[in-house]
Amino acid sequence: MEMFLIVLLLLAIIGLSNIVNHLIPFIPVPLIQIALGILVAILPFGIHVPMETELFLVLFIAPLLFNDGRHVSRKALWRLRTQILLLALGLVFVTVFAIGFLIHWMIPSIPLPAAFALAAILSPTDVVAVSAMSSRVRMPKTVMHVLEGEGLMNDASGLVAFNFAVAATVTGVFSLANASVSFLVIAIGGFVGGALLAIIIIRFRVLIRRFGMEDVTIHMLIQILTPFIIYLVTEHFHLSGILAVVAAGIVHAIEKDREKSPTVELQIVSNSTWTVILYILNGLVFVLLGLQIPSVGNEIFKDPLFNNIIVIKYILIITAALLLLRFIWIYFSSLVGWKLKKRKIRKIDLNQIGITTISGVRGAVTLAGSFSIPYFLNDGSPFPERSLIIFIAAGVILVTLIIASIFLPVMAKSEIGKREAEREAMEKDALIRSKIAAIRAIREVMNDENRSAAFSIISIYNSKINQLKYTNNEEDSFQARKLEKSIRMKALEAESNYIEKLVKEKQIDRTIAYLSQEYIRRMEIAITNHIKFRALVMWSLIKRSILKLFQLFLPKKQERRKKRRERYTMMLQLKMKMAELAIKVLKEGMTSENRNITYIIIGEYNELLTKLQLVKNADASKKYARMERELQDMAFQAERDEVQKMYEKAHITADVVRKLRQQINIREAYWMEENTLHDA
Repeated sequence: MEMFLIVLLLLAIIGLSNIVNHLIPFIPVPLIQIALGILVAILPFGIHVPMETELFLVLFIAPLLFNDGRHVSRKALWRLRTQILLLALGLVFVTVFAIGFLIHWMIPSIPLPAAFALAAILSPTDVVAVSAMSSRVRMPKTVMHVLEGEGLMNDASGLVAFNFAVAATVTGVFSLANASVSFLVIAIGGFVGGALLAIIIIRFRVLIRRFGMEDVTIHMLIQILTPFIIYLVTEHFHLSGILAVVAAGIVHAIEKDREKSPTVELQIVSNSTWTVILYILNGLVFVLLGLQIPSVGNEIFKDPLFNNIIVIKYILIITAALLLLRFIWIYFSSLVGWKLKKRKIRKIDLNQIGITTISGVRGAVTLAGSFSIPYFLNDGSPFPERSLIIFIAAGVILVTLIIASIFLPVMAKSEIGKREAEREAMEKDALIRSKIAAIRAIREVMNDENRSAAFSIISIYNSKINQLKYTNNEEDSFQARKLEKSIRMKALEAESNYIEKLVKEKQIDRTIAYLSQEYIRRMEIAITNHIKFRALVMWSLIKRSILKLFQLFLPKKQERRKKRRERYTMMLQLKMKMAELAIKVLKEGMTSENRNITYIIIGEYNELLTKLQLVKNADASKKYARMERELQDMAFQAERDEVQKMYEKAHITADVVRKLRQQINIREAYWMEENTLHDA
């Protein structure tokens, strides 16, 4: 029961991490999940999940690599095979020796074989972490293909080198010739074995389909079990289970391309199921990593034999050495390739080399491998500096993740932001796609009852789409956005001054004035701080729900209902006067420089004024207003979902996301005001 509750808690943390990322998108999800894992570990809940390496590899790494193998571009893997092998094999073994000697020289208490073991487990990049990082930035395709290929292959080479180094430390015996032969057997045997097992499983699926067993559930169960079976069988024969599941994934991708009659239902169920599985596994990897860090740190920080500052210095030096060695290796590999094939490839790009270097994030495989280090040697003595080795591995993981989080978006942005026109096209395309998504969402729920309200909203979106397609938008530059905020704030200031004037002249009561000033404050927050605005919206919805819940238990009095109706009428008239005043102020302040932006804002006020007039003269059509309000709320959510989807797929950058969300917030604030009037 206790483990079940822990699993539920971990799943809740994964969901919470994505909510936090939605509010602060500039912090990558992996770092948020690690931070939440650390927080849960240090709180006095007594939650501890031991890191069992074999279980971790089969439960998390096997299905994740299998899925990556299914979706990786095989043409790109073959075309970039030299670069990938140089990183996945060459760089791994260079790292083992170069960083191993550095660690032994810097920390003499770690014997050379143990230093090689630490360097080996630090050598592979984490394909899960790389995928999570790259999904937040728009990286060059060639770089992304190289990183994917490297991540698929170097786990095996790094773990094999690590196992040999640990064995040499434990037994004191090591033979380079035997190790080289064993590596080839383990790697090639694992890859070939995985491919053969995948073919057998595919033939079994085809066989049961010929027997008429088209049950989607059975075929989906076989798909889910495939990476676990292949990994366990291959590891049983002491071959590389990691390379086996990668090979199996590639074979399944080939089979999917050649299969002539897969059922549509199976494809839909397969995609949906794997999406959920990968979402959970990716999240659990980083949450579990965060859960291990406090216990690892306590062993070092509380041990009087270690100087905490010096240990942290070790981590920073080793991380810097890893990145420097990676940069040098990639640079000279690219330089040699350019000189040998000068006519076939472009000149090396330092920015792309920098992106490839920074993307060398270490992750859960490194931590899981370090935890597999035995406690004792063959002679019964403790494994030298085991706690320190695990702590350094955890520290390098965190530092590489933080470095990638900070510098990767900047470097990738400079790579794709060489031309401002590309950014403008990106933003315009994103705006159009978000509005098309809103129209699509409305059409999906449109019926005879709400058709009129749906057409009203769709026509507004269509006009905005046409405006985006056939006119230039001045708001793309920083100065234009600054000017837009200034104009909006000037209109709101005029509305606020008008309310204060009415209060002084005692033409409205304090309650109406308070509600009006609250509306103006919400609009100001929507313009200046989208995170605070979203929090305010959520709080308003909660407060309104609680209020309605209490009203259910209160006796309905005619006098209270009459007061609410009078307040509603007064608010409606006041809002119309405020909108008219804002339009007047905007027209008076219009110049040749701000004309286009002012017209856009005046158009929004005119739209609000039209809706308020409709509400005033349409007391008998509350049903229409309710349906229109529900459809528009759905459209706003569809826009946000589309923006988030484009961001996750790296079609738009973080600054474009912030601008699009701000625009949605502003339009929603106007719409919410109408809702407030209805509920007043």
